[in-house]
Amino acid sequence: MTTFLLVHGAWHSGRSWDRVVPLLEAAGHRVFAPSLTGYGDKAHLLRPEVGLETHVDDVVGLIEHERLDDVVLVGHSYSGLVISSVANRVPERIAHLVYLDAMVPEDGETAVDVMPMSKQLVDLAVDGWRVPPLPELPPPLGLFGVTDPDDVAWLRSMLSDQPVRCLTESVRLDNPAVKAIPRTHIHCVAGRPEGITRRPVPPGERVRELPTGHDCMITMPAELTGLLLEVA
Repeated sequence: MTTFLLVHGAWHSGRSWDRVVPLLEAAGHRVFAPSLTGYGDKAHLLRPEVGLETHVDDVVGLIEHERLDDVVLVGHSYSGLVISSVANRVPERIAHLVYLDAMVPEDGETAVDVMPMSKQLVDLAVDGWRVPPLPELPPPLGLFGVTDPDDVAWLRSMLSDQPVRCLTESVRLDNPAVKAIPRTHIHCVAGRPEGITRRPVPPGERVRELPTGHDCMITMPAELTGLLLEVA
């Protein structure tokens, strides 16, 4: 049995994994899919002080409270930064890092450094500290790559504003033990918005692709589960 810890991206909540969790559990694995502070059942905690370190605390706290070991830590989108910093803090608890169409930072970088277009979001923040969810675009882009009307409606029901501090706080990757943790990168290769770039994957790190948009956990849950089970 493998322990999967699935960390949602910006604006989303733990509910975004609802189609993947039962598939992993049916394969005999233990799965956690929490909502980070400011999202889902924690949306009432949204405030200017919430940032990247808040979300790192959320995940590290869960790992320590549940006494989790040998964790396959999956980070979607923005949470590539979150899982990187979590691994820096508790590398002995992490068996594998999965970057799911995610930002992959270097030490000291922010989301704006990794994806410069994020600066536009910071500049458009409401009240100077929160960024509303991105608008739906015509197919094939849709809403985070989701185009089915029912799925779009379901996705909208879980979205919250994103605190600017999440995009401007720096990742800490100063623990040498992090480099020993295996990595898999899953790239969603359809319906990619203009201006979104992806850094080259370092040699020796596993790369997989899904022919769908950004929110593959909604659009291709079975196929995503199959890729996650490769590292179980």
